Amino acid sequence: MRVEVVRAWPRRHEAVALELPAGARVADALRAAGWERDPETVAYAVFGVRAGPDTPLHDGDRIELLRPLLADPKTARRQRASGQRGGRAQR
Repeated sequence: MRVEVVRAWPRRHEAVALELPAGARVADALRAAGWERDPETVAYAVFGVRAGPDTPLHDGDRIELLRPLLADPKTARRQRASGQRGGRAQR
């Protein structure tokens, strides 16, 4: 089966396409990509749905390595909204 493992930062990303045997799990893909010990990774997702190391994979899956949030999304939205005047955000 063919899967892709992706990790991203604000202005760049890396992706590795892998060929894995049937029955492979997230941990197998990470090991094959050489990213099983990525210090910035706090969680994993398969097509945006949270997954664990034992989550089974299917042909065509995309495994995403998730980093910690830099800001709380609700707080960031409130800050953007409070800076608006006349319907336009300040920059």
